[in-house]
Amino acid sequence: MEKVIDAPPQQVFDVLADGWTYSDWVVGTVHVRDVDAQWPRVGTRLHHRAGPWPFSLEDASTVLVCEPPHRLVLRAGLWPAGEAIVVFTLTPEGDGATRVRIGEDFAAGPLRWFRTRLNDLVLHQRNRETLRRLADIATRQKADERAER
Repeated sequence: MEKVIDAPPQQVFDVLADGWTYSDWVVGTVHVRDVDAQWPRVGTRLHHRAGPWPFSLEDASTVLVCEPPHRLVLRAGLWPAGEAIVVFTLTPEGDGATRVRIGEDFAAGPLRWFRTRLNDLVLHQRNRETLRRLADIATRQKADERAER
């Protein structure tokens, strides 16, 4: 899944690097409980709650790779359902825009074994909305910066 966002890579990466905003743009994350001080340094964690109350699950996502402003790889936990590896790739596109690709694959737990076309469709739609929300935040920051000038 990919989307071109009307903001430069660093500006988009700055949103990824602000762990406290994840519940604003990651579909399914309903609350960020804590963010390690050095986020998104490799090995740091973002502690979150996902899913609707009273069925929400608490877990954490861990940074596996951080290459600002081009790549961020997370291991997103959602136990007992499992965990996924999520890869964000940011590529400059045209004049001040960024092509953002998100790849997500189940890496462990029951979700890994129950992969179906329906799961893939739901994941595709979820990631489409996640990228739309990420774009809204990144472009709003760009507009705010222009207004300050």
